Amino acid sequence: MRPYKWQVVGALSALAVSSLTWLLLGQGIKYVIDQGFTAGNQTVLTQAFWVVIAVVVVGSLATYVRFYLMVWLGERVSADIRKALFNHLVTLSPGFYAQSRTGEIISRFTSDTTLLQSVVGTGVSMALRSSVMFIGALILMGFTSLKLTLFVFVAVPFILAPIRLLGAKVRDYSKKSQDKVADIGGVVDESLHEIHMLQAFNHEQRSMTDFANKTDAVMQAASKRIHYRALLISAVMLISLSAIFFVGYLGAIAVIEGSISQGQLVAFVFYAVLAGGAIATISEVIGELQKAAGASERILDLMAQRSDIKDSPTSNTKDGASASPQILSLQNIHFAYEKSAVIRGVSFDVQTGDKIAIVGHSGAGKSTLFDLLMRFYDIQSGQILVNGVEQKSLSLSSLRAHFALVSQHPVIFANTVRENIAFARENASLEEIQQAAKLAHADEFIQDLDKGYDTDLGERGVKLSGGQKQRIAIARAILANRPILLLDEATSALDAGSEKLVKQAIDSLMQKTTTLIIAHRLSTVLNADKIIVLEKGQCIAQGNHRELYEGNPTYREFVDLQLSH
Repeated sequence: MRPYKWQVVGALSALAVSSLTWLLLGQGIKYVIDQGFTAGNQTVLTQAFWVVIAVVVVGSLATYVRFYLMVWLGERVSADIRKALFNHLVTLSPGFYAQSRTGEIISRFTSDTTLLQSVVGTGVSMALRSSVMFIGALILMGFTSLKLTLFVFVAVPFILAPIRLLGAKVRDYSKKSQDKVADIGGVVDESLHEIHMLQAFNHEQRSMTDFANKTDAVMQAASKRIHYRALLISAVMLISLSAIFFVGYLGAIAVIEGSISQGQLVAFVFYAVLAGGAIATISEVIGELQKAAGASERILDLMAQRSDIKDSPTSNTKDGASASPQILSLQNIHFAYEKSAVIRGVSFDVQTGDKIAIVGHSGAGKSTLFDLLMRFYDIQSGQILVNGVEQKSLSLSSLRAHFALVSQHPVIFANTVRENIAFARENASLEEIQQAAKLAHADEFIQDLDKGYDTDLGERGVKLSGGQKQRIAIARAILANRPILLLDEATSALDAGSEKLVKQAIDSLMQKTTTLIIAHRLSTVLNADKIIVLEKGQCIAQGNHRELYEGNPTYREFVDLQLSH
């Protein structure tokens, strides 16, 4: 809340005014009983009535200001936390997401931040108001009758004990409960995104059973949290109300003995009730605060995650001069996922304008090689040079500005066609977007959509066919206009007619770029300037088609399999 200090000051000021007005009512009650009611003075009663009305009006206005500002702060703080969390998450490397469940992360965005919003907006406000009321009531009780107030103080340690002991339990089980809710989020996210596969294998009943089990686990954790929270509230109420009634009994005896007036007793009981109500509210809010503490721990855990891919302190945003026409050079690079080696001593050079095809069986490390070029993961040894500059010497943003990626499984965002194509160039004009779409042979089907380039494509491009998605992805790469094009067999999802058109567009695009292609088709390989053959993470051969067919069994097997189809 630090950036919003004036709103906090305003809320606290309003809180102080509203609390003090209600506390003044006790003095009004004492005055009415002793000077008006007991003395039979109607004028005093009338004056007191209008004073009470004025106090109520002031208190109500102050309550409005307090409530508005505190709820506004809750919404604002929640929004700030979400922005900070998202800004942090998009900087984490793919390695983090390979080990995390998206649904769990989304749960921290939604349920945890919403819980904090509720606590800041109402819980903190209630806790502060009740604290002011409690302290103010104790002070005025002391002015009314110091002897009776001392008896109340005897009960305070007994009230604080359950708050301390049971509050810790509530916090612990709140965190466990939120973790279980996050598990549910993961199941829902996974099941709904893969609904076709789930239904295709008649997995509905099993999924229902798994979800029910996880929901029951949430309920078990929640039951324990509810148990300790209810125990906390009831224990505090029992102790505080018992203390109030006991002190009230002592006060009644004091009135009979004549040591205090009737007005003093009524005012004292009024303040005691306010203090007891404040304690009950605080005990209830403490449960919410402990629950929020559990949620904030989960958010802080996520914020504490650090990307294993970072800009070095000496990284720069410029390429640096290159003495040779090489745009890429891989020199004896090694990479392993945890302890599993994926790339082993791969070396090759790429000249500006080259068309390089990378072939190999599934699991040979072809896609991993693309990830390493864009530094989604760091190599363990060796060097990758870009324009003669060591990869890690470049900032991540400047390094990745060299590459335009078209994957085998195109990524379509839940935005319009225009926003999807302009993903890498937000300031691109509609004419530039349309030109890129025409080169990718996507303009024709885009014009047939309900709103053309302003059509919302739905989550993951659900409104498009596989071939249409691929052409949108190719148009995105064309518009990006990067010097190095990475193609993971980008025509694999197209029908024969579309493939011919898109290949023409890609051929035109490749005239202006250096291209690395993960090849699954013979036609792609035959047109390459150089072919890299990978097997179990090693570069076992490189050369042109004729050389490799005659001299490398793995490549010959690849070609023969293609020809047999």
